[in-house]
Amino acid sequence: MLPSPTRTTAARSPLPGLLATAAGVALATAVNALVPAVSPLMAALVLGALMTNLGLSSPALRPGLEFAARGPLRLGIVLLGAQLALPDVLALGLPVVLLVVVTVTATFFGTQWLGRRLGLGRELSLLVATGFSICGAAAVAAMDGVTDSDEEDVMTAVALVTLYGSLAIAVLPQAGGLLHLSPEAFGVWAGASVHEVAQVVATAQAVDGAQAAGGAALTTAVVVKLTRVVLLAPLIAGVTLWRRRTAAPAEGRRPPVVPLFVAGFLAMAALRSLGVLPPASLAVLKTAETLLFTAALFGMGAAVRLRALLRTGRRAVTLGALSTALVTLVALAGVTVLV
Repeated sequence: MLPSPTRTTAARSPLPGLLATAAGVALATAVNALVPAVSPLMAALVLGALMTNLGLSSPALRPGLEFAARGPLRLGIVLLGAQLALPDVLALGLPVVLLVVVTVTATFFGTQWLGRRLGLGRELSLLVATGFSICGAAAVAAMDGVTDSDEEDVMTAVALVTLYGSLAIAVLPQAGGLLHLSPEAFGVWAGASVHEVAQVVATAQAVDGAQAAGGAALTTAVVVKLTRVVLLAPLIAGVTLWRRRTAAPAEGRRPPVVPLFVAGFLAMAALRSLGVLPPASLAVLKTAETLLFTAALFGMGAAVRLRALLRTGRRAVTLGALSTALVTLVALAGVTVLV
């Protein structure tokens, strides 16, 4: 007996999975409101994984969850470009920009080398390297969009970003005090080394104290961090180009050198830099970007099997610690030279 067309269509409909994703985004946002130290992206990833591993998911949710893990991600990366004003980046001066480039380069390639030495897979090492060198979970998700990595690798990389970025909030301000860094110098250090944008803000605020809203450390740290974000586009394009050249013809159609969402990211950054985007729209775009990334990470988390994740736990935690030490020390060396 052939299956009913209505039943087949319903089974393939993305609507149930998208509704589950919307509920996950709402719950992750609520968790972030209650516990600001937990980003909505990390909360969504964990909630998605719990839904699957506690047996709360079903095959009917799969089409919508798979779409949520890809579609919102690409649009979120496009909107991320609206946060970048290139004149602000250039105002840092050539020495600071070079410091950022050197730190990102050393962390990206050094982390992959460390991952190989620890016996971790190429894809996991690449995701960790991207997240730690650029901008945390958003960068991990962006790189996942042009690789064949497993969702377990994505969850591991995002968990490491959250763990070590949270530790930086507590450790770096104390270290900055011991090193007698000025607020501006500390802002460069935090912006060049801390993983997530939100973690950078929290770290710099600990130094600026009551004057955080306009403090020198916070202002400098955010601009330096966004300079790292600018490097997301060429990094993804470079990885894509490398894989186009090294992939065997039998693997199918090669991806474009510059994925469409990366081109959109650059276009949005150009609009922001040219002053085309109204200032009032920036907050709206930032909120939309966060919601889209949250939806994407909920979808990714729903594909995670925790047993497979735990098999790489100890080595992955070691890689995160070594990568954090690498990015922190390279950035500090650069700040010391500049000061």
